Amino acid sequence: MTPKFVVLGPPGAGKTTVGVLLAERLGVPFRDTDDDIVAAAGKPISDIFTDDGEPAFRAMEEEAVAEGLKTHDGVLALGGGAVMSATTRERLAGHTVVFLNVGMAEGVRRTGMSSARPLLAGVNPRATFKSLLDARLPLYREVATIEVVTDDLTPDQVVDAVLGTTGTAQGT
Repeated sequence: MTPKFVVLGPPGAGKTTVGVLLAERLGVPFRDTDDDIVAAAGKPISDIFTDDGEPAFRAMEEEAVAEGLKTHDGVLALGGGAVMSATTRERLAGHTVVFLNVGMAEGVRRTGMSSARPLLAGVNPRATFKSLLDARLPLYREVATIEVVTDDLTPDQVVDAVLGTTGTAQGT
């Protein structure tokens, strides 16, 4: 079993929203690895970061992605930082990976600098978001087979682009 699509991108890109719509259009199940991590840990991601630290979360994330890639045959959404793992990037090879790209201004607007997003909580969320994008953008592009810039698109338009019904998506 392999997912039909793996959806990834930074916070605010629309991974869950677009992933659910994409799965509905394809008539396949949707799964979010962040939900898998929360279920396995029995607590929210923000608590995992606080109680156990980011390295523990990243280890759980790597395992959740590996399991999802092996056992899920629908649309699989990954957490924004999953691509930081070289092992995860290797595992994504051969999959149809959709990178939902969002610019800094739009990403900040969409996330509202939510405290539910532990990596964006802090003194200067805009600078943190920029740093996060700078570090991850090359990795998203490394694994992506499709890239869609989501800033000016509705979720339905993003799904159209992913499915190739508009000229918005870019193959990589």
